[in-house]
Amino acid sequence: MRPDIKICGLKTPETVERALKRGATHIGFNFFQKSPRYVEPDIAGKLAEPVRGKAKVVAVVVDPSNDDLDEIVALLRPDMLQLHGSESPERVLTIKAMYGIPVIKALSVRSTDDLKRVEAYIGIADRFLFDAKPPKGSELPGGNGVSFDWGLLTWLDGNVDYMLSGGLNKANVGQALAMTKAPGVDTASGVESAPGVKSLDMIDEFFDAVEQACMPETTTGSVN
Repeated sequence: MRPDIKICGLKTPETVERALKRGATHIGFNFFQKSPRYVEPDIAGKLAEPVRGKAKVVAVVVDPSNDDLDEIVALLRPDMLQLHGSESPERVLTIKAMYGIPVIKALSVRSTDDLKRVEAYIGIADRFLFDAKPPKGSELPGGNGVSFDWGLLTWLDGNVDYMLSGGLNKANVGQALAMTKAPGVDTASGVESAPGVKSLDMIDEFFDAVEQACMPETTTGSVN
């Protein structure tokens, strides 16, 4: 069974179209201004129009103010909010109450202790996204093209719904799925030719790799 696939940080109609054509279940628009994937809310709203009814429109935000959220929700009309900062469980509850929109809570992972933070958000966040902790010196909470030890995810309760993120690309997504059986995968830098520049060919290659990983194993033998 193919996992959900989220392509994050899209900025052009062509890349949105290609991701939809290949079967993306979630399309993410990044509103963190320090990111090379940042897009203005009004532009994101236009880019999202062909997505509606075909995939989930996701607004990716980092410790947003209420004013920021008001503008993004009004102009993008997202299906989900991805909170990729240090938002507390209480803040997540407040945001959900304000907008009535499901929330993906992103958590940065380097150790089992990082994963244990999930417990505080169970029953509050609608889904989780596990990303690698940013390397030293990076100002980006995600999209750094680095992975974490996927073996840590064996600690998780099987009922936790999540997307796996952090350095996923055509070369490693198959291994990641084989190890984790993740119900969803997310990529941004893994389909880019340069920071913030999505490649149509790399989007195709990522989807090809996921599909290859999800093909049932075939057995051969002789019939007497």
